[in-house]
Amino acid sequence: MAELNKAAATGKPEPQPRNVRVVVLALMIAMLLAMLDNLIVGTAMPTIVGDLGGMEHLSWVVTAYTLATAASTPIWGKLGDMYGRKGVFLTSIVIFLIGSVLSGMAQDMGQLIGFRAVQGLGAGGLMVGVMAIIGDLVPPRERGRYQGMMAGVMAIAMIGGPLVGGTITDHLGWRWSFYINLPLGAVALAMVTMVLHLPRKERARHTVDYLGAALLTVGITAIVLVTTWGGSEYDWGSAVIMELIALGVASLVGFVFVETRAAEPIMPLHIFRNLNFTLMSVVGFMAGFVMFGAVLFLPLFQQSVQGASATNSGLLLLPMLLAMMIVSLVAGRITTSTGRYKVFPIVGSVLMVAGLFLLASMDTDTTRLVSGVYMAVLGAGMGFLMQITMLVAQNSVELKDMGVASSSTTLFRTLGSSFGVAIMGALFTGQVRDEMAARGGGGLTEQSAQLDAASLAKLPDAAREAYEYAVASGTHLAFLVGGSVAIVALVAALFVKEVPLRGTAKPGADDGGAAPAGPAAAKESQTV
Repeated sequence: MAELNKAAATGKPEPQPRNVRVVVLALMIAMLLAMLDNLIVGTAMPTIVGDLGGMEHLSWVVTAYTLATAASTPIWGKLGDMYGRKGVFLTSIVIFLIGSVLSGMAQDMGQLIGFRAVQGLGAGGLMVGVMAIIGDLVPPRERGRYQGMMAGVMAIAMIGGPLVGGTITDHLGWRWSFYINLPLGAVALAMVTMVLHLPRKERARHTVDYLGAALLTVGITAIVLVTTWGGSEYDWGSAVIMELIALGVASLVGFVFVETRAAEPIMPLHIFRNLNFTLMSVVGFMAGFVMFGAVLFLPLFQQSVQGASATNSGLLLLPMLLAMMIVSLVAGRITTSTGRYKVFPIVGSVLMVAGLFLLASMDTDTTRLVSGVYMAVLGAGMGFLMQITMLVAQNSVELKDMGVASSSTTLFRTLGSSFGVAIMGALFTGQVRDEMAARGGGGLTEQSAQLDAASLAKLPDAAREAYEYAVASGTHLAFLVGGSVAIVALVAALFVKEVPLRGTAKPGADDGGAAPAGPAAAKESQTV
């Protein structure tokens, strides 16, 4: 009877710990699917272009996937809230696997781009589904113990992705870089179907916010295209970029207007009235901005300046990823045992800012050991932030909004990564071009971002030294800007209020079972 009373109080059943671990394992496999894909495919891209042609459309293979993922993320979250998490999550896995099969069967670049968009639609549901289901199954107070698993999956994907992609492409062909998703997906489907048991949603008539979904999709698409094309395909001041900015702003303004009047908004704006939720969205955006910029430029610096091999590019990030995984695990355990978390966003932001400024100090004389220590500082900062942001965001809303809270947090992190890669990339490329021109780089100016250690070894000493200096200078500028932007995350973290995590209160201590005490207290103390 006590268990039933507890279930009634929290609005969800109390699964046995062993069952929860099995479910989380299945969810981590699904999460690995979405994270591995881009990293594996990135390694295979030169071979794909050689087989299918269409070099001019190469960037769209990645852009189509990113666009579809970002645009569909909030929609998947809302659908889970409306119709039940399990069915929606299984649907996203199936769509992802269908996109994988079709991508592997593509006969030209146009087909591949279209099928990658299908994959991206499924990937949006995978990431949101994992976070929302964990939010349903595990109270925030207990969720910290699973943070190490999430950080571990991220580390495995970033380290193993390029290695697996290269091995598959060399021995089985590039099409298997997509087909490899099938066995993993089949295991995830089977495990989720058999072991995941969530409360059934009461049958009710729902009104789907089609206009809001359309406006949000157009707005996100325009933003991602601006960050993808700006400074590369088109000049930042070109008519195309200006039109996309205008379209994005107009769509998002229209979206906000529609959401204030929709019966069941795709992204309820009331969740942003909660100060903690809004602050975590800002911190998540900045963390995405920094992390994916670092993942892009650190291997480039080590290959071009420090002479590392591109074959083991994933291993070059090991100091950062190991630090991130260990710190995330420790922070999770402390959160579970104490119920306190405010210190972690603050410490994480401080370490993130410090790590970026340390990385900005690297030059042509910086050793791999020193750069590894700097990366570990950044990784430790990311470890404090990556999962705590989701935990606090989920704890700041009612259970009925768990899906949109998870999807919104994921969306801001995704958009942050798009902005980070675009802005830091544009600054890096411009700085390298200017330095090469100033130092007489000549013909290297246009291809300067694509030279590896083997190519550099064939260059005359003067040209090689000029290029190494230019890359070091570009890296310095990119990380300097990243560190300056990361200060915003630190400021946001300082204003976080420590509201008791759900799971700390005794059953029956809430006001009737509609929502646990945590969110209620959060709303009373944090509404803005």
